[in-house]
Amino acid sequence: MKRCFYLLLALFFAFNAKAQTVEEDQLGAWYMYFFNKKFGESQFGIQGDYQFRYWNGGSDLEQILLRTGFTYNPKNTNITLTLGYGNITTGTFGDSNETSNESRIYQEALIPQKIGQRIFLTHRFRYEQRFVEGQDFRTRYRYNIFMNIALNNTELGKGTVYVALYNELFINGQLGIGDGRSVQTFDRNRTYLGLGYGLTRNLRMQMGWMKQTTVNWAKGQAQVSLHHKL
Repeated sequence: MKRCFYLLLALFFAFNAKAQTVEEDQLGAWYMYFFNKKFGESQFGIQGDYQFRYWNGGSDLEQILLRTGFTYNPKNTNITLTLGYGNITTGTFGDSNETSNESRIYQEALIPQKIGQRIFLTHRFRYEQRFVEGQDFRTRYRYNIFMNIALNNTELGKGTVYVALYNELFINGQLGIGDGRSVQTFDRNRTYLGLGYGLTRNLRMQMGWMKQTTVNWAKGQAQVSLHHKL
């Protein structure tokens, strides 16, 4: 009788764990707002992004990410340096309402580049110091290459239709995260393809699809984003 009880208990937990496994075929959705603003004619400014990410179309929370940083543009360059802070609330896939929190400090360099008349590249290098709930202090390195290709104009202004692409690689710093747990050097990769439109001179909208690949799963995400120069 005891053996039957333990067997049923084991099957229950196995089924429950399987139910919480990320469904790779389910399309998620990310809704995002990015902004930047310069302080008058100075070399300083502010930038940030607010993101609401869901495992599905909008009811199963994946993450709420709130991030803001102060920017600096060195004289005689088009480089933007940023020192910022982010707060991230991460949800659990499935019916669970359990969440965890992370505070994050980051340093970033944006290096824009133009190829010909219509191709706009941006290289982004980011270093993060992560304070994740229930884990030891962590760091992470990120490199993203963005490419916007204007289709009907030579600038990304009002009325411009453009193709947007990016690929971002995430590499973990510290591999030990506490209590004998560890992570791999490779954290994740994101590949994105979308279409953008200039709503006004300083506001663009993009819609697209992103494939995120981690050590444990790979999943598609629909993305809708606003890019605002204040």
